[in-house]
Amino acid sequence: MNEETDSLCKLLVNKGELKQNVFQETLNSMLLFKEAAKEFDEYYRDEYEEEHDRVTVHYTNRNQYEFQLKFAGDILVFLMHTNIFEFSRDHEVMRTPYIKEDKERSYCGSIQIFNFLSDSFKYNRINDLGYMIGRIMINKDGHYYVEGKRELAKVFNNFSSNRLDAEAAHSILRSAIEYTINFDLLLPNYDEIKIITVNDMLQFEDQNMPLKTGKRLGFRFEQDISNEKK
Repeated sequence: MNEETDSLCKLLVNKGELKQNVFQETLNSMLLFKEAAKEFDEYYRDEYEEEHDRVTVHYTNRNQYEFQLKFAGDILVFLMHTNIFEFSRDHEVMRTPYIKEDKERSYCGSIQIFNFLSDSFKYNRINDLGYMIGRIMINKDGHYYVEGKRELAKVFNNFSSNRLDAEAAHSILRSAIEYTINFDLLLPNYDEIKIITVNDMLQFEDQNMPLKTGKRLGFRFEQDISNEKK
Protein backbone atom coordinates (compact mmCIF):
# COMPACT_ATOMS: atom_id res chain seq x y z
CA MET A 1 0.00 0.00 0.00
CA ASN A 2 2.82 2.44 0.87
CA GLU A 3 4.63 1.76 -2.41
CA GLU A 4 1.45 2.29 -4.40
CA THR A 5 0.64 5.48 -2.50
CA ASP A 6 4.19 6.72 -2.90
CA SER A 7 4.04 6.05 -6.64
CA LEU A 8 0.75 7.93 -6.86
CA CYS A 9 2.18 10.89 -4.95
CA LYS A 10 5.19 11.05 -7.26
CA LEU A 11 2.88 11.04 -10.27
CA LEU A 12 0.88 13.87 -8.71
CA VAL A 13 4.00 15.92 -7.99
CA ASN A 14 5.58 15.34 -11.41
CA LYS A 15 2.45 16.19 -13.38
CA GLY A 16 1.59 19.12 -11.10
CA GLU A 17 5.05 20.67 -11.35
CA LEU A 18 5.09 20.15 -15.11
CA LYS A 19 1.82 22.02 -15.52
CA GLN A 20 2.97 24.80 -13.20
CA ASN A 21 6.13 25.21 -15.31
CA VAL A 22 4.07 25.35 -18.51
CA PHE A 23 1.68 27.86 -16.93
CA GLN A 24 4.56 30.13 -15.92
CA GLU A 25 6.11 30.01 -19.41
CA THR A 26 2.72 30.86 -20.93
CA LEU A 27 2.24 33.74 -18.51
CA ASN A 28 5.72 35.02 -19.37
CA SER A 29 4.77 34.85 -23.05
CA MET A 30 1.58 36.80 -22.36
CA LEU A 31 3.70 39.57 -20.82
CA LEU A 32 5.81 39.68 -23.98
CA PHE A 33 2.70 40.06 -26.13
CA LYS A 34 1.45 42.84 -23.87
CA GLU A 35 4.75 44.65 -24.19
CA ALA A 36 4.70 44.24 -27.98
CA ALA A 37 1.16 45.66 -28.14
CA LYS A 38 2.09 48.63 -25.92
CA GLU A 39 5.12 49.38 -28.07
CA PHE A 40 2.99 49.29 -31.23
CA ASP A 41 0.50 51.67 -29.59
CA GLU A 42 3.28 54.07 -28.56
CA TYR A 43 4.99 53.95 -31.95
CA TYR A 44 1.77 54.75 -33.82
CA ARG A 45 0.94 57.60 -31.46
CA ASP A 46 4.40 59.11 -31.85
CA GLU A 47 4.79 58.68 -35.61
CA TYR A 48 1.30 58.71 -37.16
CA GLU A 49 -1.55 59.78 -34.89
CA GLU A 50 -1.05 63.53 -35.12
CA GLU A 51 -1.21 63.50 -38.92
CA HIS A 52 -3.85 60.76 -39.11
CA ASP A 53 -5.99 61.53 -36.08
CA ARG A 54 -9.09 59.77 -37.45
CA VAL A 55 -7.29 56.43 -37.38
CA THR A 56 -6.43 55.56 -33.78
CA VAL A 57 -4.59 52.80 -31.94
CA HIS A 58 -5.25 52.03 -28.29
CA TYR A 59 -3.86 49.32 -26.00
CA THR A 60 -5.91 48.22 -22.98
CA ASN A 61 -4.67 45.83 -20.31
CA ARG A 62 -7.83 44.14 -19.07
CA ASN A 63 -6.28 41.79 -16.50
CA GLN A 64 -3.49 39.28 -16.04
CA TYR A 65 -4.87 37.02 -18.74
CA GLU A 66 -6.37 39.42 -21.27
CA PHE A 67 -5.52 42.54 -23.21
CA GLN A 68 -7.04 44.38 -26.15
CA LEU A 69 -5.47 46.27 -29.02
CA LYS A 70 -7.85 48.56 -30.89
CA PHE A 71 -6.83 49.93 -34.28
CA ALA A 72 -9.22 51.75 -36.61
CA GLY A 73 -12.47 49.74 -36.70
CA ASP A 74 -11.05 46.53 -35.23
CA ILE A 75 -10.08 45.09 -31.88
CA LEU A 76 -7.73 42.19 -31.26
CA VAL A 77 -8.34 40.40 -27.97
CA PHE A 78 -5.53 38.23 -26.61
CA LEU A 79 -6.79 35.68 -24.07
CA MET A 80 -4.59 33.33 -22.08
CA HIS A 81 -6.32 30.15 -20.95
CA THR A 82 -5.56 29.27 -17.34
CA ASN A 83 -5.51 25.52 -17.98
CA ILE A 84 -2.82 23.37 -19.58
CA PHE A 85 -3.47 21.15 -22.60
CA GLU A 86 -1.75 18.32 -24.40
CA PHE A 87 -1.65 18.03 -28.18
CA SER A 88 -3.89 15.25 -29.44
CA ARG A 89 -2.22 12.04 -30.58
CA ASP A 90 -3.24 12.86 -34.17
CA HIS A 91 -1.56 16.26 -34.24
CA GLU A 92 1.47 16.59 -36.49
CA VAL A 93 3.76 17.76 -33.68
CA MET A 94 3.30 14.43 -31.90
CA ARG A 95 5.19 12.73 -34.72
CA THR A 96 8.25 14.96 -34.46
CA PRO A 97 11.54 13.82 -32.88
CA TYR A 98 11.29 16.83 -30.56
CA ILE A 99 8.21 15.37 -28.84
CA LYS A 100 9.32 11.75 -29.06
CA GLU A 101 12.52 12.65 -27.17
CA ASP A 102 10.50 14.13 -24.30
CA LYS A 103 6.73 13.64 -24.17
CA GLU A 104 6.41 16.37 -21.54
CA ARG A 105 7.08 18.86 -24.33
CA SER A 106 3.62 18.11 -25.72
CA TYR A 107 1.94 19.87 -22.77
CA CYS A 108 1.17 23.48 -23.62
CA GLY A 109 -0.52 26.61 -22.45
CA SER A 110 -2.72 28.47 -24.92
CA ILE A 111 -3.01 32.13 -25.90
CA GLN A 112 -5.91 32.78 -28.28
CA ILE A 113 -6.31 35.78 -30.57
CA PHE A 114 -9.83 36.98 -31.40
CA ASN A 115 -10.88 39.69 -33.83
CA PHE A 116 -13.96 41.83 -33.11
CA LEU A 117 -15.33 45.01 -34.60
CA SER A 118 -14.58 47.93 -32.29
CA ASP A 119 -18.16 49.19 -32.70
CA SER A 120 -19.39 45.93 -31.16
CA PHE A 121 -17.87 47.04 -27.85
CA LYS A 122 -18.50 50.76 -28.30
CA TYR A 123 -22.23 50.30 -28.80
CA ASN A 124 -22.59 47.23 -26.58
CA ARG A 125 -23.79 45.07 -29.48
CA ILE A 126 -23.83 41.84 -27.53
CA ASN A 127 -25.11 39.80 -30.48
CA ASP A 128 -22.11 40.62 -32.68
CA LEU A 129 -19.62 37.95 -33.64
CA GLY A 130 -15.88 37.67 -33.16
CA TYR A 131 -13.47 35.23 -34.80
CA MET A 132 -10.46 33.37 -33.53
CA ILE A 133 -7.75 34.19 -36.04
CA GLY A 134 -4.96 32.34 -34.30
CA ARG A 135 -3.69 30.63 -31.20
CA ILE A 136 -0.24 30.14 -29.76
CA MET A 137 0.72 27.05 -27.75
CA ILE A 138 3.71 27.36 -25.41
CA ASN A 139 5.41 24.43 -23.65
CA LYS A 140 7.62 24.08 -20.57
CA ASP A 141 10.73 25.13 -22.53
CA GLY A 142 9.09 28.30 -23.81
CA HIS A 143 8.89 26.85 -27.30
CA TYR A 144 5.83 27.77 -29.29
CA TYR A 145 3.59 26.49 -32.05
CA VAL A 146 1.19 28.77 -33.94
CA GLU A 147 -2.07 27.80 -35.57
CA GLY A 148 -3.76 30.54 -37.53
CA LYS A 149 -5.08 31.96 -40.75
CA ARG A 150 -3.18 33.49 -43.70
CA GLU A 151 -0.52 35.83 -42.32
CA LEU A 152 -0.50 33.99 -39.00
CA ALA A 153 -0.10 30.66 -40.76
CA LYS A 154 3.00 32.03 -42.48
CA VAL A 155 4.85 32.15 -39.16
CA PHE A 156 7.42 29.38 -39.43
CA ASN A 157 6.41 26.62 -37.07
CA ASN A 158 9.55 24.81 -35.99
CA PHE A 159 8.37 23.71 -32.56
CA SER A 160 11.75 22.23 -31.69
CA SER A 161 13.64 25.52 -32.08
CA ASN A 162 11.15 28.41 -32.01
CA ARG A 163 11.25 30.10 -28.62
CA LEU A 164 8.70 32.71 -27.59
CA ASP A 165 10.93 35.73 -27.02
CA ALA A 166 10.32 39.46 -27.59
CA GLU A 167 11.13 39.23 -31.29
CA ALA A 168 8.71 36.34 -31.81
CA ALA A 169 5.97 38.18 -29.90
CA HIS A 170 6.38 41.24 -32.13
CA SER A 171 6.34 39.09 -35.26
CA ILE A 172 3.16 37.24 -34.28
CA LEU A 173 1.43 40.48 -33.26
CA ARG A 174 2.32 42.16 -36.57
CA SER A 175 1.00 39.12 -38.46
CA ALA A 176 -2.27 39.24 -36.49
CA ILE A 177 -2.69 42.97 -37.20
CA GLU A 178 -1.92 42.47 -40.89
CA TYR A 179 -4.45 39.67 -41.21
CA THR A 180 -7.10 41.71 -39.38
CA ILE A 181 -6.58 44.77 -41.60
CA ASN A 182 -7.11 42.61 -44.70
CA PHE A 183 -10.02 40.66 -43.14
CA ASP A 184 -12.79 42.94 -44.37
CA LEU A 185 -16.40 43.22 -43.26
CA LEU A 186 -18.56 41.61 -45.95
CA LEU A 187 -22.13 42.63 -46.69
CA PRO A 188 -24.37 39.89 -45.23
CA ASN A 189 -26.47 37.70 -47.49
CA TYR A 190 -29.78 39.44 -48.09
CA ASP A 191 -31.83 36.44 -46.98
CA GLU A 192 -30.04 36.39 -43.62
CA ILE A 193 -31.35 39.83 -42.58
CA LYS A 194 -34.52 40.46 -44.59
CA ILE A 195 -36.88 39.75 -41.66
CA ILE A 196 -36.92 41.76 -38.42
CA THR A 197 -39.29 41.64 -35.45
CA VAL A 198 -41.00 44.63 -33.83
CA ASN A 199 -38.96 43.94 -30.68
CA ASP A 200 -35.76 44.08 -32.73
CA MET A 201 -36.81 47.40 -34.22
CA LEU A 202 -37.67 48.90 -30.81
CA GLN A 203 -34.31 47.82 -29.44
CA PHE A 204 -32.61 49.35 -32.47
CA GLU A 205 -34.32 52.68 -31.77
CA ASP A 206 -32.96 52.49 -28.20
CA GLN A 207 -29.46 52.04 -29.69
CA ASN A 208 -29.31 48.48 -28.39
CA MET A 209 -28.87 46.81 -31.76
CA PRO A 210 -30.18 43.21 -31.59
CA LEU A 211 -29.01 42.22 -35.07
CA LYS A 212 -25.77 40.33 -35.38
CA THR A 213 -22.85 41.93 -37.15
CA GLY A 214 -19.71 40.02 -38.06
CA LYS A 215 -17.12 40.04 -40.77
CA ARG A 216 -18.45 36.82 -42.27
CA LEU A 217 -22.09 36.95 -41.18
CA GLY A 218 -24.11 34.86 -43.62
CA PHE A 219 -20.97 33.24 -45.00
CA ARG A 220 -18.95 30.21 -43.96
CA PHE A 221 -15.83 31.45 -42.21
CA GLU A 222 -14.22 28.09 -43.11
CA GLN A 223 -14.15 29.21 -46.74
CA ASP A 224 -11.06 31.25 -45.90
CA ILE A 225 -9.26 28.00 -45.14
CA SER A 226 -9.94 26.55 -48.58
CA ASN A 227 -9.02 29.84 -50.21
CA GLU A 228 -5.66 29.82 -48.43
CA LYS A 229 -4.89 26.38 -49.83
CA LYS A 230 -5.42 27.48 -53.44
